[in-house]
Amino acid sequence: MLDTKDSNGVLIVSFKETDRFNALITEPVKESLLGYFNKPETKLVLDLGGIKFIDSTGFSVFLSVMKAANNHNGQFKICNVADDVKELFQVLQLHNVFEMYDTLDECLATF
Repeated sequence: MLDTKDSNGVLIVSFKETDRFNALITEPVKESLLGYFNKPETKLVLDLGGIKFIDSTGFSVFLSVMKAANNHNGQFKICNVADDVKELFQVLQLHNVFEMYDTLDECLATF
């Protein structure tokens, strides 16, 4: 469901084998992402490349992960957001809540 790799101390997490982040998979994804922030000062990028749809439960996961990151002096950033998904972030006024970048390289350069 998730693929994780490390790039100079920054965890890069991406979805595999799905193009939708919805209620069917949010709970295990949430548990995995929150688990990374058990360690203080974790730096994590969620690469949404290939994700074409996110429902309300998916956005709820993002908010929970951001809260966990903030509580543990970590950093949570998002990249490779498809235009349709970016539009949902904007409608929900969440584009101002999360650090979002067009590309993974652009995002990694901010750490």
